[in-house]
Amino acid sequence: MNGQVLKNYLKHTNSFIRFLLVGMVNTGVGLSIMLFLMNVLELSYWISTFFGNGMGAVTSFLLNRTFTFRSDIDWRRGVARFFCVILICYSAAYSLGQAIAESLEASVHFSIQQNVSVLIGTIFYTVLNYIGQKYFVFKKSDLGTIQEGRN
Repeated sequence: MNGQVLKNYLKHTNSFIRFLLVGMVNTGVGLSIMLFLMNVLELSYWISTFFGNGMGAVTSFLLNRTFTFRSDIDWRRGVARFFCVILICYSAAYSLGQAIAESLEASVHFSIQQNVSVLIGTIFYTVLNYIGQKYFVFKKSDLGTIQEGRN
């Protein structure tokens, strides 16, 4: 019974709430991978953030296509747009995160500064990614909007 209540609730939430739920899973996985690669394996900031985001990208596409935006976009077209948005958001958000973290006082240890940079970049990435996916990748077609209005 609780499963049905949750299913009904999620069905009626807006796309941003569903996006955040999917994003919590993807962010947890991606952020864990980033921090592991950077702090345990001592890989660079860019390699760590790239692979961390990459690992969540496929799952993100599938969940956002079916659950978040309930899109009927063609698979090939959607994947191409999705990865374009991901790369643009990744570059912009983590560059901005790095710039903000580097502006901190010199007394902040470099490894802490990099971790702060990752966290700031993640916040920017989430917002930019939602906008790109909603209005570019999984944009409702006119037919989908008309059909949605009838339901």
